Amino acid sequence: MIIESLRSLYSRDLNKLKTEIEAYRNEDAIWKTDQNIANSAGNLCLHLVGNLNLFIGAELGKTGYIRNRELEFSLKDIPQTELLAMAEATTAMVDQVLSQLTPQDLEKEYPLVVFEDKMTTGYFLIHLITHLDYHLGQINYHRRLLDL
Repeated sequence: MIIESLRSLYSRDLNKLKTEIEAYRNEDAIWKTDQNIANSAGNLCLHLVGNLNLFIGAELGKTGYIRNRELEFSLKDIPQTELLAMAEATTAMVDQVLSQLTPQDLEKEYPLVVFEDKMTTGYFLIHLITHLDYHLGQINYHRRLLDL
């Protein structure tokens, strides 16, 4: 049951990411920053895609994805359509990997030590969705403040 719940939540929230990026009326605004807004929506989208492709795709799904975290925050002016395609591919990858997990897999130790202590895969998957939602809220607020 928890795996189906995780699949549903990731699908819902990654689709919301696509909806937020699509909602920008001015494509240039996706890349705007302001005095107290250090990260653009575009960079946050790249960060979320990179994060999930590493921690779910490469580590759990063995996709071979190689992350360049620095580029997630330094790349600029990637077309809106490309960001949407990346989000779409990430949505499909996450669902495919999660659909292959068993309840026993969730109880196993996550293969990487990401924080100070080891954790279960289930715990980390819950952490990753809260991370997604945190940045999703930032993107929503960014759009409402800077897409003028």
